Order: sequence, then structure tokens, then C-alpha cells
Amino acid sequence: METDRDDGRSPSQLRPLSCARNVLCRAHGSASWSQGDTKVLAAVYGPKAGTKKNENPEKACIEVIWKPKTGQIGKLEKEFEMILKRTLQSICILTLNPNTTTSIIVQVVNDDGALLVCAVNAACAALVDAGIPMKHLAVAICCCLAEDGYVILDPTKLEEQKMRGFACLVFPNSVASVLPEGSSHVEGEPMEHGIITSVTHGVMSVEEYLKCLERGRAASAKLSDFLRRSLQSQLPSDSSKAA
Repeated sequence: METDRDDGRSPSQLRPLSCARNVLCRAHGSASWSQGDTKVLAAVYGPKAGTKKNENPEKACIEVIWKPKTGQIGKLEKEFEMILKRTLQSICILTLNPNTTTSIIVQVVNDDGALLVCAVNAACAALVDAGIPMKHLAVAICCCLAEDGYVILDPTKLEEQKMRGFACLVFPNSVASVLPEGSSHVEGEPMEHGIITSVTHGVMSVEEYLKCLERGRAASAKLSDFLRRSLQSQLPSDSSKAA
């Protein structure tokens, strides 16, 4: 039996998606991303000369600053910063602008579930808007495990609280390449079957995790298509950005 959801969605159905680029005039790149009532703004500043302490000056440095909707940053937000930084480092080409720092500021506008994956999606769109060289795009999806072992995608905040486990998964988008003009494609990465980041909380068996992975990979194709169409439809906005 499929799990009934309060908003009437099927277990594999995503909430309505919304993405907009170039939403902040003073940032080098920016984007907003919404999934249902969860909304995140991401702003990119840089690359700026110099790297942060303990970073390799022979590569570009990625800095992530998480700003909650209200209050001070806590342990969970610090964890989100670290996960987001490592994810973005893996998809950005860090050797093209050595000894520079690119800062990504993530502002939570509203949290109604799947917050971390919304932040990943917003940050990727903002990096594209800023023209940061990337190996490929990435999309993130949250898979929750109900008490009866059933997997549901893109949970609301209320659904997250009822779940016994969930996984935040980031997959590569191999179709849309955002490499600089004239560069060759990155080889040796089987992106069709790969996974960039996996973060799990709660309790789940290996079989249940693999089920989440399978559902998440299937949903990532929908997210990739939406992101690609959103970015393509907003390409004319690039002409208004300063060089």
C-alpha cells in the first residue's frame, strides 16, 4: 500500500519547482530556488584574489556562508555549510582560477522540508549565473523512509518529522555542460550512474538505502530537465551582467 500524504501527492511526486537567476543586482551571480513552500536564495561573489587560511593556493577556494531565516547559525547549519562546500568543490573546476576565493552565501527564506537539497540546487544555479567554470551541473533530491519502509520523495517539514530516516542525494547532470568555451569535456566520470554527495540521517538498512538511491536517481532526471530548461530560458539575462 502506498503511503498517503497530507498534500495529496504520490510518494514519488515532487512539489512544484521554481527557479530564477540574476535576482540580486550586486552579486556576481544569484539564484532563487523553491520546492513547494521551501525557498532558498544563493548569491555568488568572486572569484576574488587570495585564498582562505589552510586552503591550497594552487587551486580556487570555495567558501560557503549559511544564513538562517532567523537567529544565529547553529551546529546543523555549520554541517550544511561543510556539506555544501564539499559538494560545490567537487563540481567546480578549481584549477582554472588558482589562488582565488569564490564565496557562496545561502539565505534561507522559508523552510518547509528538504532544505539542504534546495540550497544545493540554488547554489548550482547561482554558480551558472556567475559564470563560474564547472565540470557539470548537479541536482539534489531528498528521499525519506517511512516507518513501514516505504520511500517518499521531497518531504515537507511535517513529513520529515514523521520519518525514521532520510537521505539527501546529489547527482551529476551529464546532459548540460557548462565548461568554458573551447574546453574539452571532463572524461573518466561515469556521471550517468554516479553520485556526488550522500548524507543520511536516522535508521535504514543497506537495502532501504539502495531503494532510496534508486528512487532518487529516477527523480533526478526530472530535476535535471527542469534546471536545464530554467537556465536556458533565462540566458538573455546574461547580456545585462557586467563583464
